[in-house]
Order: sequence, then C-alpha cells, then structure tokens
Amino acid sequence: MNVLPVHRPGSLLPDISDWWSGLAPGLAPMLGGHVLRVEESVDDAHYVVRAEIPGIDPAKDVEVSVHGGLLTIKAERSESHVQDGRSEFSYGSFERTVSLPEGAQEEGIDASYAKGILSVTVPLSESKHKVTKIEVKSAD
Repeated sequence: MNVLPVHRPGSLLPDISDWWSGLAPGLAPMLGGHVLRVEESVDDAHYVVRAEIPGIDPAKDVEVSVHGGLLTIKAERSESHVQDGRSEFSYGSFERTVSLPEGAQEEGIDASYAKGILSVTVPLSESKHKVTKIEVKSAD
C-alpha cells in the first residue's frame, strides 16, 4: 500500500492536502478539509487548469475570475444523500488561485464543466523574450 501521493508533473512538490490525505485518509472530512484539487498543463497555444469539483451546479455554484495575472476558482457545495433511512450531507466553500504563465491573455478565456471536472482554458500568445545586455563597469 502506497500512503504517499503521486507527484504530479509540472509541480515542484505535492499539495499539502495530498500529504495529509495520504497519511490520514479518513480524517480530512472530519477536520474540515475542503480541498480544491487542480491539475495544470501548457501546450503551444493554451494553458489549461482542470479542477475536481463533483456535486455542484456550475451555473450557480462556481465563480472563475482573472485579475493581475492570477486565475481564481471559487466554488460552494451543499449536498445531501439519503439511503436506508440514514442521511449524510457535505458542504463547504472551496477556493484556489494559480499564477498564469507568461503570455496568458485575459481575453478569450473559456470555462466548461462536465462529469465533476471544471476545465478553464486560457489562450497564450507567443512570448517575446527580450534580452537586455547590461554593461559591467570597472569600480577601480
């Protein structure tokens, strides 16, 4: 049994919540651990963020915003299950902010929700790396 989380490509360290879930899998919900898990990918023309948010109504419960080079996803969930005379409910607010990569365009961002996954696609322009040469002067 592997209790440590799998390291995701593109990130330097696993999420703290992944470590906690790996070490104490049943305790996170009891301690109020509402985690918005995301994965990011970049191709030639788009930056894509996918967030795991099952059990929500995307029209009412999700807000996606961009400001100052940051993409923020906020969601709120309230759900209940009744089975064999027992009921269970879960609720909570979730928020996750990620930095947009260089060349991200705030216009033309698309967000869609299907099968519990929110996908946000951000168009990227070709980054123009300008190299500036700095003259080094002698201090003598």
